[in-house]
This record gives sequence, structure tokens and C-alpha cells, in this order.
Amino acid sequence: MLPVRLSVGDAFIERPALLDTGADVNVLPWSLGVALGLEWREEKATLRIKGVPSGAAAMPVLVKLTAGTLQSVTQAFAWCDSDAVPLVLGQTNFFMEFDVCFFRSRLEFSVVPKAR
Repeated sequence: MLPVRLSVGDAFIERPALLDTGADVNVLPWSLGVALGLEWREEKATLRIKGVPSGAAAMPVLVKLTAGTLQSVTQAFAWCDSDAVPLVLGQTNFFMEFDVCFFRSRLEFSVVPKAR
């Protein structure tokens, strides 16, 4: 789990996020989107999230993410209409912005900005 700060405008939340190399997208649970002041728009809810029992609908949203002391970046999230999903950082686009190294034998990982 990686402690992150998510913000939209003046609203922010701090939570641990799951780093998931197998996830195609970043996933934001319903209650966290509400806490950030996001507004659900049914016409934009075109995504379906696999791995959720009900196949939850999701809407694309942009959220500012800060991981530890690293520079903040804007990330696209699939905001689900369910809290049955965890806060997930996935391939699109967390792993495109940061290099993540896993050290399984030590149960550790490191996150650094992508070399430009």
C-alpha cells in the first residue's frame, strides 16, 4: 500500500492505495469521489470495472495525486459507483508516470518519478 493524497480543487483526502501491476486503470471507490466533491454524470458512466461482483459502472475523472514527497501529477481514474472496489493505482496512468520497483524478498517497494 502506498500513502497518497488525492485532490480536486480545495477538497482532498489522504489514503493508502493499492499498487496493482495487473490493473489496466486507476480505480476510485464511490465514497472517495463523493468526498472529493465529484459529481456523477450518468451520460459519462461508460466504463465497466471487471473483478467487481456487480460489474460496477464507472466514470472517467481527473484527480491530482501526490505520493509521499514526490511531485503531484494529474491522474485519470475510473470512478466506480460502488465501494466494493479498493483505491487502485494501475497501468493507466500511474505506472506510466512512475517507476515502481518491487523487492519481494523484503516485502518492500520503491516509487520514483519516471526518467524523462
